[in-house]
Amino acid sequence: MDMAALIAVLGVAFFFTYTNGFHDSANAIATSVSTRALTPRAALAMAAVMNLAGAFLGSGVAHTVSSGIIATPTGEQGMVILFAALVGAIAWNLTTWYFGLPSSSSHALFGGMVGAALAGGTEVIWSGVLDKIVIPMIVSPVVGLIGGFLVMLTILWIFRRANPHRAKRNFRVAQTASAAAMALAHGLQDAQKTMGIVVMALTISGHQTTDEIPVWVKISCATMLSLGTYAGGWRIMRTLGRKIIELDPPQGFAAEATASAIMYITSFVYKAPISTTHVITSAIMGVGATKRVRAVRWGVAKNIVLGWFITMPAAAVVAALVYWFVHLFWG
Repeated sequence: MDMAALIAVLGVAFFFTYTNGFHDSANAIATSVSTRALTPRAALAMAAVMNLAGAFLGSGVAHTVSSGIIATPTGEQGMVILFAALVGAIAWNLTTWYFGLPSSSSHALFGGMVGAALAGGTEVIWSGVLDKIVIPMIVSPVVGLIGGFLVMLTILWIFRRANPHRAKRNFRVAQTASAAAMALAHGLQDAQKTMGIVVMALTISGHQTTDEIPVWVKISCATMLSLGTYAGGWRIMRTLGRKIIELDPPQGFAAEATASAIMYITSFVYKAPISTTHVITSAIMGVGATKRVRAVRWGVAKNIVLGWFITMPAAAVVAALVYWFVHLFWG
C-alpha cells in the first residue's frame, strides 16, 4: 500500500476533526457565553480541555463508524473512498460555517462515507445507517426539544418563589458545570468519529489487523478537536446563542443539562453517533418555548432544521464527485 495515500487520508482526517472543532465549539459554549456565565475565551479554553478529556472516555461510537456504516473497502480504491468522504464532509462544514448555520459535522461525515462508498461500488450497510444514524437523527432532536421543555418547567416550578436576581446569579455559576459537561460529551462523541475513520485507513493499509484504537490515534484526534474548538466558531455561536432565542442563565443551564444527558446516554448505552448540534439546538428551542411559543424565532429554527435534512445528501454528492475526480488520477 502506498504510504503517501495513507498519509494523505490521515492528514485530511485530522483536518476534518479541526473543522469539526471550530464548527461545533458553539454547541458547548454558545449558551454560557450568551448569558455571560463565561467570557468567550475562558469558555473556549474550558471547552478545549473538556473535549480533550472526553475523547478518552469510550470507543463505542468509533467502532460504529469504522464497521457499522459501510463495509471496509480495500486497496487504493478504499483509500480514495475515505479521502473523498472526508473532503465531502469538510466542504459542507466550511460552507455551513460561512453562513453561520449550526449543521451537523457528524452527518456530513456519514453522508460523505455513504456517497463515496456508492460511487466506489463499496457496500453500504443500510441497516446500520438506519439504526445508528437515521433513527437517532430524527429521535434525538425530538427528545432534546421535549426534554429541554420539561427540564425548564421543572426549574421554573422549583424556583418559583426564589428571588429572580439571586436565582439568575446562581444559575450563571451552575452554567460553568453544565457547559463543561456539554464540552466533555462533545469530545466523547465527535473525536471518536474521526478515530473510526483513522482505524479504517490503518486497516486498509495493512498497518492494523484489529479494531482497537491505538493511543496515538486517540491523542491526535482529541488534540485536533481541541485546537479547532479553541479557534472558535463565532458565526455559529451567534446563531445558537442569540438568533434562536435570547437566553437567560436558567434557560442556558436547562438546555446544556438536557443535551449533555442525551449525549452521554447515546454514547454509553446505544453507542450511536448522534449530532451534538441537533441535540443542543433542539434543547434550546424546547427551553425557549416554556417562556412563550413565540419567544422562539421559528423562522431561524426552520432554516436550521432544513439544513439538517440536506446535510447528508449534500455531503454525499460532494464526496461522490470527489471520488470520481480523484479516481481519474489516482485510480
